Amino acid sequence: MYAIKLLRICMNIHEYQAKSLLKQYGVPVPNGKVINSLRDLIGLDQELSGSKFVVKSQIHAGGRGAGFFKNDEHGGGGVTIANSLSDVEINVKRMLNNTLVTKQTGAEGKEVKTVYIEEACQIEREFYLSMLVDRKFGSVTVICSTEGGMEIEEVAENTPEKIIQINVDGQIGLKGYHTQQISKELGLSKDQHRCVSDLLHSLYEAFNKLDAAMIEINPLVITGSDEVLAVDAKMSFDDNALFRQPEVQELRDESEENPVEIEATQLELNYIKLDGNIGCLVNGAGLAMATMDIIKLHGGDPANFLDVGGGATKERVASAFKLIMSDENVKGILVNIFGGIMRCDIIAEGIVSAVQEIDLRVPLVVRLEGTNVEKGKSILAESGMPILSAENLSSAAQKIVDAVGKLS
Repeated sequence: MYAIKLLRICMNIHEYQAKSLLKQYGVPVPNGKVINSLRDLIGLDQELSGSKFVVKSQIHAGGRGAGFFKNDEHGGGGVTIANSLSDVEINVKRMLNNTLVTKQTGAEGKEVKTVYIEEACQIEREFYLSMLVDRKFGSVTVICSTEGGMEIEEVAENTPEKIIQINVDGQIGLKGYHTQQISKELGLSKDQHRCVSDLLHSLYEAFNKLDAAMIEINPLVITGSDEVLAVDAKMSFDDNALFRQPEVQELRDESEENPVEIEATQLELNYIKLDGNIGCLVNGAGLAMATMDIIKLHGGDPANFLDVGGGATKERVASAFKLIMSDENVKGILVNIFGGIMRCDIIAEGIVSAVQEIDLRVPLVVRLEGTNVEKGKSILAESGMPILSAENLSSAAQKIVDAVGKLS
């Protein structure tokens, strides 16, 4: 249920950064320039050619073109066509350092600190193209569609037959028969096939060498002169592989990330904020996802994914509690621990320490199983604190959902 949301564990980068990386691998992209201040517009006419340009707000969120700016809700979205250099300047002033609201940012929006300007092209056809890790098949999956420029989720819901998925065995790699199949499904000519085939091989090389988790080009276009261009690009990377990707790691924009999630990373905690009101503290990613699902099954809404890991200390458990309670939406907490490497008495000591330190004022349900479980339960029982115990996960989920429900 929550697997898609957990993709946020991956590191995202901006469109202009993704295009810069892909260009190094031979992926054709439009000429563009990064604008961080109005002074960067000086000399633009020497760097870009043509009479039309695309001005793009750079934030980590989709739906930029259909969004609006808080200071000017009717003045246009975060992606617009400019018919002259003076029009470019007007739009850069409208976007830069202002807050863009899209369907993915929430009502608070995101401040635009960078604008990307590209040469516009004459678009004849648009396609959707992406590569991602398919854990079910243990392979890279190529997804493409003739419905470029649209949200792929909408295409999947309304016209799923227009989505093509091709699994590429990592032992074999991307081969000619893969690209032939894609070209046939997209209805490409021979010349277009050659261009798209080259692009696919470049993308596949970039995907593997950069430890990407996902590359999305939407749209991939064929121009009036039969050129193939990636006019938009998104990339995300597996956090666990960043240690061997220093060039990618330098592209991280922490201002686009949740500060609590950044703090969690520094504390060696796997934390992702969600939209619910029941905080979760669990050891093990699989158990954490199962815990969130069973809370949902009992009518509740998880406020976070939080995995304290197998070797957590008393101090780390206390820090995890503080992270959970930094979310003002949290109205109750469920702790679900299966002690293997992790000892239940260490978890219990951390819980008691955290509750004492932060003066916990929301319901707390704890389910412990495994190593030193009786000792852990004794520590909780003798603490004198209003901690609800549960013998199994279903009972724990029902108790916390009921306790939170009584508060509303």
